[in-house]
Amino acid sequence: MRQGIVPALLCLSFLTGCSQHVEEKQVDYFKLVRPEFTGQLAYETTDFVEDYWRVVGNTGFNKTIYLIADSLKAAGYVLEEKAKKGDRFTYRIEKRAMTHQTWEPVSASLQIVGREKPLLVSETNRNMTYLNSVSTPKDGLKAEVVWIKSIDELETISVKGKVVFAEMNVRKLYKSAIKNGALGILTYDNPAYLQPEKNTTSIQFRSLPSQDDDNFWGIALSYEAKEKLIAQLKKGKTDVLVNIQTKRYPSEELTIVADIKGSKFPDERLVYSAHIQEPGANDNATGVGTQLEMAKTASKLFTDNKIDFKRSMTFLWGDEIVSTNRYIQENSERAKGIKWGISLDMVGENTAVTGGTFLIEKMPDPSAIWTRGKDKHSEWGGEVLKLADMKPHYLNDFIISNFKKQGEYANWVVGTNPFEGGSDHTPFLQANIPGLLLWHFTDQFYHTDNDRIDKVSQKTLKNVGTAALVSGLELVNASDIFAQAQIENLKKRANQRLEDEAELSQSALKNGSSFKEEEKIITAWEEWYLSSLNSINDINTNSDIKTAISKAQKEIQAKSKELKASLK
Repeated sequence: MRQGIVPALLCLSFLTGCSQHVEEKQVDYFKLVRPEFTGQLAYETTDFVEDYWRVVGNTGFNKTIYLIADSLKAAGYVLEEKAKKGDRFTYRIEKRAMTHQTWEPVSASLQIVGREKPLLVSETNRNMTYLNSVSTPKDGLKAEVVWIKSIDELETISVKGKVVFAEMNVRKLYKSAIKNGALGILTYDNPAYLQPEKNTTSIQFRSLPSQDDDNFWGIALSYEAKEKLIAQLKKGKTDVLVNIQTKRYPSEELTIVADIKGSKFPDERLVYSAHIQEPGANDNATGVGTQLEMAKTASKLFTDNKIDFKRSMTFLWGDEIVSTNRYIQENSERAKGIKWGISLDMVGENTAVTGGTFLIEKMPDPSAIWTRGKDKHSEWGGEVLKLADMKPHYLNDFIISNFKKQGEYANWVVGTNPFEGGSDHTPFLQANIPGLLLWHFTDQFYHTDNDRIDKVSQKTLKNVGTAALVSGLELVNASDIFAQAQIENLKKRANQRLEDEAELSQSALKNGSSFKEEEKIITAWEEWYLSSLNSINDINTNSDIKTAISKAQKEIQAKSKELKASLK
C-alpha cells in the first residue's frame, strides 16, 4: 500500500485558513524514539521469559509479572498504592483467586518398550506433555498402544488400561478415551504450514481441559516420533513406557498494568496489551518484552522533557483475551475513555528463519468480506464477515502508514491481513473500541517447541517497538494537526483503494461477475472510508476539521460514482 501523509505536513492546502487555529507545535516522534529504542531490553526480556512454560498462576508466568514490575520501577514507575497525587507514571499488580489449580511441566519421556532410545524426552521436546496432564507414577507406566483411526473405533475396540494413539485433534478424542478407560493418549496433528517433514522434531503444544479431580494425561508427537511409532505398530503389538511428571497446585491470577496519566484528557486513553501465557519465544515473550521497552522508553523521554502525554497511555500484561476483556468490562467508566487498543503478539521474529512476515491485522474492513487483489489472509485464516461487522476507523490507515514509514526507513517489510481474530485485539472490537493486532505469520515454528530465542530478531523488536510507540505518542497527543493529516491520508488511501477495486471489478466482470455485485463492493469501500473520516471527530478539534472532513467525503463520493459508472 502507498505511504500515507504523515502528521509532519502541517496545515495542508485543502484546509484554507487553518493556520490561525493551530497553536501547538508538531513533534517528530520518530526522531525522538529511534535513538532510545534499541530493542535490547525487549530482547533480554524475551530471553528471560521464553525459558519458562507459562500458564496463568505458574512459576514462569508469575516470575514474568515480577520481572516486569522490577523493570517498571527502575524506569520510574511508582507502585500505585504508594503513589503521590502528582505521580503520573504508576503500575499495579492485580491479584485474583483462581477457580482451578495452575499447572506446569517438570519432566517427561516416551519410549517404545524394547528400544534403547526414547522416542521423546522433554529436555529436547518441551511441548510433548499436554497442558493439564497429570503425573504418571514416578517410575513411569507401561501399557499397550491402541491405534485409533476414527473416534467410532473407541466404541468397538477395548482401550481400557491402554494408551490410545490417533492422528487427530484431541478435542474430538479425549472424552471418549476417558469414558472407555484409556490411561492416556498419544496424538499427532501438526498442520502443513509447520512443514513437519522438514521440521521433523517440532511439536505444537496441545492441552486438555483443567482437571483438578481427573487423572488423565496426553503426549503430543513430533513427525519423527509419529513415524517411528507407526512403523513399530505395523509390526504388531506395541508397548510404551511413559513417564510424565507435572505440578498442579493452588495459585492466584496476576495481571500487571502500567499507566501514564494524561495531562489534559486523563480519562481518555490508549491501551497496549501483550499476553504472557504460552510457552514460546515469539509467542509471546516478544510481545511482553517489546511492550516493556516501550514503557521504559516513554518514561525516559518524558523525564528528559522531550515529550508529554495529553491523554493517558496504558500497558497491560496478563492472560490472553481474558485480561484485556476484563480490563474493558470491569470498569464501565474507564471503558468509556478507551479510544484505541493495540495488541502485540508474536512481534519479534527473525523472518529469514521463521518464514513469517510482519503483519498488521486490520480492523474489520471490506477486505474481510471480499478478499482479493493484494489482500490476503494468513494461514491462520478468517471467517467471511458481513457488512454489519465492519469497524470503520482512521486507526487502520494511520497505523499502516506509520509502520510503512518505519519499514521504508529500516528496509523492513510491513504487510497487512484482513481481520481474523484470536488475540488481544478482539475484546476491544467486541466492545466497539478501535483495535488491531501487530504480529507475524505464517511461522513454521508457531506454537512449537522450536519457537525459541534463536528465532527472535532484536532488529525486528526495535522496528515494531519504535513504530508502535511513535504511533501511540501521536495518538495520545492528537489534536488539529493530527486530525488534518488523517483526513488527507484517508482521502488518498480511499482514492487508491477505489481505483484498485474498480480495476479488480473490471476483471471480475469479464469473468462472469455481475455489475450489481461489483457495485456493491465499491460502495462498501466508499462507505467504509466515509465513516472512517467521521471517526476523526473523536479527537477534540475545531470547526475547520469538520468542514475538511465533509469536503473529503464529497470528493470520495464523487470518485466512487465515477468509477462505478466506468464499469457499465
